[in-house]
Amino acid sequence: MVQLSRICCRKYGNFVDNVRLYVRGGSGGMGLPRLGGQGGHGGNVWVVAKNGGTLKKIKDKYPQKRFVAGVGLNSSIRALKGEKGKDEEIYAPVGITVTTDDGKVLGELNAESDRVLVAKGGKGGSIHSAFQPGKGQTKQIRLDLKLIADLGLVGFPNAGKSSLLTAMSHATPQIASYAFTTLRPEIGKLMYKDHKQISVADLPGLIEGAHLNKGMGHKFLKHVERTKQLLFVVDVCGFQLANNMPFRSAFEAVQLLTKELELYKKELASKPALLVVNKMDLPDADERLAELQEQLRNPNEFADLLPDGMIPKNNMVFRHVVPVSASTGFGIEHLKTCIRNSLDEDADMAAEPIHQDRLQALRQTARAKTSTPIWGSTGSA
Repeated sequence: MVQLSRICCRKYGNFVDNVRLYVRGGSGGMGLPRLGGQGGHGGNVWVVAKNGGTLKKIKDKYPQKRFVAGVGLNSSIRALKGEKGKDEEIYAPVGITVTTDDGKVLGELNAESDRVLVAKGGKGGSIHSAFQPGKGQTKQIRLDLKLIADLGLVGFPNAGKSSLLTAMSHATPQIASYAFTTLRPEIGKLMYKDHKQISVADLPGLIEGAHLNKGMGHKFLKHVERTKQLLFVVDVCGFQLANNMPFRSAFEAVQLLTKELELYKKELASKPALLVVNKMDLPDADERLAELQEQLRNPNEFADLLPDGMIPKNNMVFRHVVPVSASTGFGIEHLKTCIRNSLDEDADMAAEPIHQDRLQALRQTARAKTSTPIWGSTGSA
């Protein structure tokens, strides 16, 4: 059994998940016509992944949000080939997607030191340009943070996600008895006795039609893309978003959440997932839980409960279904254990091919050594 220490959470205030920047490559240097000298090229602008960086740091340190690379030096008698302008580097956290204003993806930062070229410097003046320098590229770019946590809490408003995060990690996100309480992601750190840390994101509540950008829509779904696993949270007794909206049972909530992910990007519905059935302290919770478990075992038999067009093509398969009560603490310790085991399982699976490759390389090295002929030995007759 995994032993856990007292879990604590670090809440990041004023969370910034995207930023828009002006970038310009440096202009090239002038050529020298009478000696055929070439001006230096202008510097480039790069976005570079750096651990410890945040978009908030960029926003705070560079309030103008302008990044301009150095100008290439002119050709001169002392240096016929002008020196290249200095590159400008923007340090951003890992897990960034870099796009232009019109949505074109320039690149992604998936690991430390990954680099994306966002604005090229102009060419130095040369015989091919009548010794006139070129201008650097100018762009408006966006940095979107998607990789925000190991685990993302997925659920409709008022499913109890914020209360669950509080129960697991002693965080203090905004909690109320009405919908739409979480407007920005709350990031928490679960710290275990063996110093293992698991980050959990309480994401803004999803609503039906999120794939069409209703409610928090795409802001929510883009975060889900870069969490390693999903933690679905549903109210065991179901919920009604508003008086003019239909009541949804726990099973309907699971299926509608799955469909919203599927419609936005079908790969999301294949992410490893756990299901938390919350509010087990409510009356008739045990009966509702048994009903939900039966429906999850045979989801196709209950497809008529869902609105047209909202039946998932593939039903979500949960690694664990964990009943809890965030308000009383029931099931919380078991849930923490399931979360740890699920993430460890994926880590072991990811490491297995690496281990196999290394073992294969060692075997090939050993065979090569045994097959090397020894000088002076005689062959068989």
